[in-house]
Amino acid sequence: MTIAFIFPGQGAQAPGMGKSLHDAFGSAREVFQEVDEALGEKLSRLIFEGPADELTLTANTQPALMAVSFAAMRVLEREFNVGVGRALYVAGHSLGEYSALAAARALSISDTAKLLRTRGRAMQAAVPVGEGAMAALIGKVDVATAEAIAEEGSAAGVVVVANDNNVGNVVISGDKAGVDAALAAAKAKGVRAIPLKVSAPFHSPLMQPATDVMAAALTDTDIEPLAVPLVANVTARPVNEPTAIRRLLAEQITGRVRWRESVEWMAGEGGVSRFVEVGAGNQLSGMVKRNAPDAEALALNEPADLEAFAKTV
Repeated sequence: MTIAFIFPGQGAQAPGMGKSLHDAFGSAREVFQEVDEALGEKLSRLIFEGPADELTLTANTQPALMAVSFAAMRVLEREFNVGVGRALYVAGHSLGEYSALAAARALSISDTAKLLRTRGRAMQAAVPVGEGAMAALIGKVDVATAEAIAEEGSAAGVVVVANDNNVGNVVISGDKAGVDAALAAAKAKGVRAIPLKVSAPFHSPLMQPATDVMAAALTDTDIEPLAVPLVANVTARPVNEPTAIRRLLAEQITGRVRWRESVEWMAGEGGVSRFVEVGAGNQLSGMVKRNAPDAEALALNEPADLEAFAKTV
């Protein structure tokens, strides 16, 4: 079966994630130690012990989720002889793209941790707390409906489609006035809308200051040729050229996460029949099942999961 390794983004975090990998495998412990050393602090303690409110801070969540994903990938490779080269593609949801690039050997673990700490801080600083908002449109809604709702809301402020996750799960983002107006428009259309507990309006034009910060940070970071191509959030198509990756990672901060299209492309033209989510949680696996119902989707985050998967490759 043809494989894509996929990597989760913000929202998958929980205290204790990755602890079983750390306790079971020296190769996983090495990853957490590398991340701690890169950041000059014991992020691993926060990952394993919490508190949840501190782990959920964007500047912590982003490198933390990457650390767990990369630890699982290193265990797969070192302990079970299943490297990233077994896949046709890698892909990640928002910050998960950095995990994917680290797994594909384009970024070092140290550089990835530092980039995500910078990214988290820049995204948090771009808009004062309380001035931005995000909401999930749930149920009988597709991206065209979400775009129409955002268009109505834009009469009151900034609001755009931020995440096209799957039919029935589309996220809008912008300033509070725009999102509030979009919520009213959704209600009028009979679309269920849930305000999200987030600290900033991610993947909206309001994140432009963070884009500028990350463009500069990426310019100063070595990006090596990828072991396998990345299917990018911004284009929903494969890319493997370092210059293009730098540009797309910067654009991604204000751009739409085209996850539905990415999965549909991989399952169709890309020839992927097995999507393997590596890291915390199983949110992406659920999205895959809705976007590509004929494909297999599984999540690997416990030692037994990794061992069982390795036996099938």
